[in-house]
Amino acid sequence: MLNFLPAPLIGLLASLLLALNVLFWVPVLLLFALIRLILPFKTVRLWIDPVLVAIAETWISGNSGWMALTQRTAWDVEGIDGLDPHNWYLVNSNHQTWADIFVLQHLFNRRIPLLKFFIKQQLKWVPIMGLAWWALDFPFMRRHSEDYLKKHPEMRGKDQAATRRACEKFALIPTSVMNFLEGTRFTPAKHQRQQSPYRHLLKPKAGGIALALNAMGDKFRAILDVTIVYPDGAPNFWDFLCGRLGRVIVRVQTLPVPGHLMKSDYAADAATREAFGLWVQQLWQDKDAQIARLLDAAGRSGR
Repeated sequence: MLNFLPAPLIGLLASLLLALNVLFWVPVLLLFALIRLILPFKTVRLWIDPVLVAIAETWISGNSGWMALTQRTAWDVEGIDGLDPHNWYLVNSNHQTWADIFVLQHLFNRRIPLLKFFIKQQLKWVPIMGLAWWALDFPFMRRHSEDYLKKHPEMRGKDQAATRRACEKFALIPTSVMNFLEGTRFTPAKHQRQQSPYRHLLKPKAGGIALALNAMGDKFRAILDVTIVYPDGAPNFWDFLCGRLGRVIVRVQTLPVPGHLMKSDYAADAATREAFGLWVQQLWQDKDAQIARLLDAAGRSGR
């Protein structure tokens, strides 16, 4: 444990370990991804994809290693026992900080298949990481607002087609499709700008999860609804690197896949969009209430 060091020095050491982990594993990923690109056959993909997943899981273990060195985190986690690393899951979580991704990867690594995130299109140009996300088949998506889609309805179909192409790849080997329903990180400014009806959450966006369920709902064993709470406040990325990931509360609820929505056409059917919206609103109301209870209990225990 390096927590006796000054926080800025811990941040520099964590940044170095994070960078070294990236620089070591990304070239290895790219080597196998290039083989898959040169030989675009299903049999090759069925051999290469598990290798890429194993590399990514080892990379994540490296991140967990430097986190253990630099953090003094008090973990309070429930609901991750009994999961199946050889099945398909649709994973949903609230989103407050970049640290959420490290928390999710740390807790789920090798408990369920590798988490595959839907990534904003512009992030494909991030140096090195953009190549890693491409190698791992993370889908790059253009996220359009509902107002934009009303003015340009043809774009709704393009989003759906991109999601379907990604899900066709996901269906080949066990995969965990990761979705942040809020679409962005929670901040008080965003919360106020949205006039969100939820105390601890931004408004959810049903489109991504609806398209994933529509494309491959029959593959998913369950929906994992994840709630992440930072009782001492969500750390920004630098605070996280500096070892300030204090108390972390995570609750994972395993939910059945909603069969009545699974095969409905979200893009074309207004009634389906309304039904998905109601389902997501109930999910979010329950999560908002759960966050309030967890924060209240953590506040009492911290006194």
